[in-house]
Amino acid sequence: MSSSLCVLGLGYIGLPTASIFATKGRQVLGVDVVPSVVETINSGRIHIQEPDLDVLVRAAVQSGYLKAALKPAAADTFIIAVPTPFSVTASGARIPDLKYVEAAARSVAPVVAPGNLIILESTSPVGTTEKIKVWIDDELSKLGRKVDGLLYAHCPERILPGQMLKELVSNDRICGGLTSEASEKSKALYEIFCTAQIFLTDARTAELAKLTENAFRDVNIAFANELSLICDRLSINVWELIRLANRHPRVKILSPGPGVGGHCIAVDPWFIIDAAPAEARLMRTAREVNDGKPHHVIAQVRAAAAQQKNPVIACLGLAFKANVDDLRESPSLEIAEHLAAEGFKLLAVEPNIQSLPARLAGKAELVSLDEAVSRASIILVLVDHRSFGSLTLAQLAGKALVDTRGLVK
Repeated sequence: MSSSLCVLGLGYIGLPTASIFATKGRQVLGVDVVPSVVETINSGRIHIQEPDLDVLVRAAVQSGYLKAALKPAAADTFIIAVPTPFSVTASGARIPDLKYVEAAARSVAPVVAPGNLIILESTSPVGTTEKIKVWIDDELSKLGRKVDGLLYAHCPERILPGQMLKELVSNDRICGGLTSEASEKSKALYEIFCTAQIFLTDARTAELAKLTENAFRDVNIAFANELSLICDRLSINVWELIRLANRHPRVKILSPGPGVGGHCIAVDPWFIIDAAPAEARLMRTAREVNDGKPHHVIAQVRAAAAQQKNPVIACLGLAFKANVDDLRESPSLEIAEHLAAEGFKLLAVEPNIQSLPARLAGKAELVSLDEAVSRASIILVLVDHRSFGSLTLAQLAGKALVDTRGLVK
């Protein structure tokens, strides 16, 4: 069983993973290319917001089992947990961008040893685990090194921001190796902390399984978002409609919103679409529906603003989902940015951040909920944070309300 690990990427996935292995008595080196991240972690602090993660990291660092560095070092297992975004071509096509995965893979070539296990946790297009082997072999060749018996596997994470530490332990896991030995060794590794079932498969199936999980969610959210567009056209309350339709024992419609954000659901379906464009017609349409929803919300705000003189818009929430500080691929942030670009006066309320992101700096004010409600003439609910749950229609009397979450009663 692996006694030492090197985790590349200390973000929302890599840091919890590195920390939990360390608290289980494994020597872990966490690697990140950002010096401030390395410094923060080595001081026992965290640079991202996640319930109880600060306690876990502090314990891992103080125990001596977790250290952070800018470059990898020798270990029994290497876990790659770096971003996998997409890039947009001139024609508008979304294609996977694997530069971070490739850089991480090549960076371990100087320190790998025979029998090492290399695990890809990053959600990736089908075939990426095979590419990691090619990249490492290529880098070894350039270095004049010959290292036999390296094992490769894809073991995708399945954790939800806001519940990461619980789900890291309790969610079922998939281990897909390029060989059966790699699958088995990966399973033995995750059994160190995972209390749920761990299923073995091949790498390509594991890669597509994770993409499928997020594409499934995206398609179902698109159905809800499309319903909200239909209801707006027909002057029907979509929340009432969904509540009644869901009384059917085999119907479970999700909640609509301002779009779909985060690094997973808004990104991963494009990896499938890119791999099989002729076949992935439903997934493409779902992506188009969800990507188009912010424009519908902006149009609603414009219509409300046209009825007022000198409107002031309060944007309640900038994160991509409730009760997190994660702004990646956030439709709420996209909407706020568009409104600011159109010259509207914006008050942003995001209780999980200390300062506005660069995209809004100087274009909006970050204020409290009470101040926003007091000063704004248009209330735009973008995220259903817990701290917004006390808002009532009575409090907003005389103000225009655009509620993308069905929050205000």
